[in-house]
Amino acid sequence: MGLFELMQLAVIGLYLLAAVLHMTVIATGNHRLKSIAGGFTLAGFVVHSLDIALLAFNQSEAIVLSEGSFYLNIIAWGVMVAYFLLWWRYKLAFLSTTALPMTLFLFIASLALGGMVVKLPPQFTLLFFWLHIGTLVLALGLCAMGFGAGVAFLHYNRKIKTKAGLASLGKDTPSLSLFDKVNGMAVGAGFPLYTLGIVSSFIWYWIDPNKVFVWDMVKAFSVAVWVVFAYIFHQRVVLKWRGRKPAVGAVVVFSLMIVSLIHHAMTFKP
Repeated sequence: MGLFELMQLAVIGLYLLAAVLHMTVIATGNHRLKSIAGGFTLAGFVVHSLDIALLAFNQSEAIVLSEGSFYLNIIAWGVMVAYFLLWWRYKLAFLSTTALPMTLFLFIASLALGGMVVKLPPQFTLLFFWLHIGTLVLALGLCAMGFGAGVAFLHYNRKIKTKAGLASLGKDTPSLSLFDKVNGMAVGAGFPLYTLGIVSSFIWYWIDPNKVFVWDMVKAFSVAVWVVFAYIFHQRVVLKWRGRKPAVGAVVVFSLMIVSLIHHAMTFKP
């Protein structure tokens, strides 16, 4: 078994242990495990980062960017980046229950789809990667956190409305306003990034003389997601939506993004 295989197993093991420990802390209130869970999370992210760095260092840019598995790998990494940024801002470890399972799913999927090949014009690979893939990775990561905050808001809001549910809330349960702030940051920063990612894709078709733009289900669905996201962004930022409606909106937008991602992976033709 080579170095890359060992690192990939380490990433899966560390993220899995971290996810189990974080969920145990939330379910039992055992804060002795909190720092251990955080340590496993950070260790998994470090090994994951090293795995991506070594992959890029040992292969040429053209080869790395032509491997379909690399895109899912970098999306998984982007979810963790968004988690750490929001944890640093709000100290909301609850989001680990979304970030870690999502990262595990995407990372394992990247290993399963290792044979998928993406053809990119060599002269435009950097532009395409940093503008299109980079912005969409960050947008998806932020929306994943918005999804987790939205689900938590809806769950705890429903419990608060009943005396039995209110009694079951622990003293360390985050406030609804904190989940709403995470939702607001995810939408406020995620929509411009998603817009830039979509626009850069159209620009790529425009500047590449060998590439003909043709509408298909992938492009149409991406634009449809953008329209829904634009509506949520407008309602949240301009009309100052707060509470349940933007929470539902964050869940809907992220769910559509995942459907779009899965559809693209299943129907992609190099």
